[in-house]
Amino acid sequence: MLGATLVILSLIAAAAYVAKVGTGFTLVFIGAVVFMAYKRLPLIVFTLVFTVLLTAYTWNPWEVAPSGIWKGFLWVMLAALWLLTFRPLRKALISRPFLKAYMRMLPSMSQTEKEALEAGTVWWDGELFSGKPRFEKLLASKAPVLTAEEQAFIDGPCEELCRMYDDWDTTHKRGDMAPRVWDYLKRQGFFAMIIPKKYGGLEFSAYAHSCVLVKLASRSGLLAATTAVPNSLGPAELLNHYGTEEQKNHYLPRLARGEEVPCFALTGPRAGSDAASLPDTGIVCKGQWQGREIVGLRLNFNKRYITLAPIATVVGLAFRMYDPDKLLGERTDYGITCALIPRDTAGLAIGRRHFPLNVPFQNGPLSGKDVFVPLDTIIGGPKMAGQGWRMLVEQLSVGRCISLPSNATGGAKGGVFASGAYTRIRRQFNMSVGKFEGVEAVLARMVGYTYTMDAARSVTAGAIDGGEKPSVPSAMLKYHVTEMGRQVSNDAMDVHGGKGIQLGPRNYLGRNYQVIPVAITVEGANILTRSLIIFGQGAVRCHPFVLKEMNAARNPDRKQGVDEFDSALFGHIGFTISNAVRSFVMALTHARFTHVPEVGETKRYYQHIVRFSASFAFAVDVAMLTLGGYLKKKENLSARLGDVLSAMYLASMVLKHHENQGRPADDLPVVEWACRNQLYKAQEQLHDFLRNFPNRFLGGVMRALIFPGGRAYSAPSDRLGRTLADAVLNVTDVRDRLCKFVYRTLEPGNPLGLLHEALVLSQTAEPIEKRIRVDGVKTGKVTALDPPGQIAQALAVGIISETEAAALRDYDRKVMELISVDDFDTRELASQAAPDEQSASASVSSFHAA
Repeated sequence: MLGATLVILSLIAAAAYVAKVGTGFTLVFIGAVVFMAYKRLPLIVFTLVFTVLLTAYTWNPWEVAPSGIWKGFLWVMLAALWLLTFRPLRKALISRPFLKAYMRMLPSMSQTEKEALEAGTVWWDGELFSGKPRFEKLLASKAPVLTAEEQAFIDGPCEELCRMYDDWDTTHKRGDMAPRVWDYLKRQGFFAMIIPKKYGGLEFSAYAHSCVLVKLASRSGLLAATTAVPNSLGPAELLNHYGTEEQKNHYLPRLARGEEVPCFALTGPRAGSDAASLPDTGIVCKGQWQGREIVGLRLNFNKRYITLAPIATVVGLAFRMYDPDKLLGERTDYGITCALIPRDTAGLAIGRRHFPLNVPFQNGPLSGKDVFVPLDTIIGGPKMAGQGWRMLVEQLSVGRCISLPSNATGGAKGGVFASGAYTRIRRQFNMSVGKFEGVEAVLARMVGYTYTMDAARSVTAGAIDGGEKPSVPSAMLKYHVTEMGRQVSNDAMDVHGGKGIQLGPRNYLGRNYQVIPVAITVEGANILTRSLIIFGQGAVRCHPFVLKEMNAARNPDRKQGVDEFDSALFGHIGFTISNAVRSFVMALTHARFTHVPEVGETKRYYQHIVRFSASFAFAVDVAMLTLGGYLKKKENLSARLGDVLSAMYLASMVLKHHENQGRPADDLPVVEWACRNQLYKAQEQLHDFLRNFPNRFLGGVMRALIFPGGRAYSAPSDRLGRTLADAVLNVTDVRDRLCKFVYRTLEPGNPLGLLHEALVLSQTAEPIEKRIRVDGVKTGKVTALDPPGQIAQALAVGIISETEAAALRDYDRKVMELISVDDFDTRELASQAAPDEQSASASVSSFHAA
């Protein structure tokens, strides 16, 4: 802290001298100091340069040199800087005393928290915390691609599965998928995408796994969720990474063939988002197993919300393991452990089904009373006892990057694909609904959000294939992609109007709209994820110095600990000063001179991300220094910092996705909208963070350095939004790229394929319709009000030809079929209700009849 104070005071002294003398050399001196801080020169280099500059400055014969108190003050500052470069003296005077105070402030950390922090890897999120992200690193990573085998699976089995799936039959009539759909899922390996080929699985890349879910989600959220669960956090994933060879050889081939259906039981009535506090127990004891006495586990548990539990044949289970009699060693509390239990194990009870928001994917409770199992049911065997939380957190970070973001993206793609076509063919006031400015704005948001979602899920999946286990990005994607998916779903319902709210076989939006809150709730509720996880984990895990300082403070070797703490502390001080200077300079210059790769027309967005990265890193350090552990309790502040980090991450993913696709020029408006939207959010969240910062003085100082000229970044313009809307209201390459993997095959059972056909036909039909209006309706030759009558009259008076009339009739028939909604006999709807509800319905009907 002394180093920071000395440098800041030196700048103040120099500024005071500028006011007194006002010469060019003084400005050069200050500019050099700022440049050194901006470039993050090491302390010794900074001190040497400062020495030369101060010598020339104070002994400059060409101007009036400073004298008296200022001259003495500057030399004292220089002497102090030289003392700081002498590490033994610095450690004795500063680092060692500060370490003692730091250790008193440092909160205790449980083993569970430690494992959560250490899980996964630091990737691009770490660069954004640096204040100086190296985009060359991001751009150098390989673009994710599908192999020929993976593409064939999407074009073949995925296409056939979408074709055979009937959403209305599943959700309304059966309350479950048809047996042939279940059979197809198992036979074709949809539950085995992550299982290695040597065990009979597909062994797909993370990107291919994601693309399969996107395609299925464009057809049905239920279908995608059912497929996602066995391929994300579940027995196959845990066995693959941690299982014994015996466990792998027994279970993985059976899971790959669909002979076993897995579920994983983590959440219970008393442990939802706080999964680490689960009360379910496994006590090491002796018991009977297959006619002989062995040392095993007696399990007692109560779980709920477990997807696939009602049909599971093997149950993955998380519990706390205890050994009170010390049968395994000296430890009595092993902590969270994971085991794999066959369904027919005595004492294991599978409950009745839950009914999540009228979308009947298989989900339900399960429980166990004194369930005795051998120790080798522990995943990985007895040696992995107590390692369950680390296993879950490591694999959850990967699963959260794939399952929920992919499902949300697929639903959004389907919503955009349908909404662009529907609002083109649906007319009100003699104009396509999509041409109204209000609808254009909504379509633009849908397009921009969907592009952002697709970029985030594909680029991050590519990073996983490159060996990363991005724990913090997984939280960012889980929250922001599902929230954007919710917004796109809401928007799609809005632009469809009554078409979207009438359930029935013709409704292609309703069930996905209903099930959206499930994605918001599971795998870490979104409020929790935003308020605690994104920044809470990122601040320690991704910051270049915080974790080093914490580890140094906890180092049992005190001498080594002081050395490590000294290096981290003074690195941190220089880091904070540099980010303050960089933030101020880039804000004044609008980051125009910031070095970034030469990337053509998107260069400015790279520069703005660098600018916000410096401002973010500076704000984080001030907040952590002044609030310490209290920052964790200030959830709104943490959430806003997490939003800034996420906005920078998502904008980076958009830019990388654009590069991966070969920089298509007609995608530039979408890229601009997506980047502007995210960077505007970063600006506004930083503003709200400063406005609500508890220390008003420090909040003002930060504002002066982060927003010296005020908030200058603007949201996407209406004109830009109109361009995005036009891209999906027409058959364009932008629409095709954005909606890649959407199930669009033209066939009677696929409304998206039929909508696209109508969109294509509209481009031919609309000019003919316009001719009828101009040459017929306005001249009085055509007086009919309905399109069939207008077509007949226009044909009769020679405005259109027979061929054109036939094309218009066909187009009008198809449009009417697409905008139609379903209706039902009361008895058909009542047949879905409970007997007492049927009675109530009958009473109401009798009352109205009377």
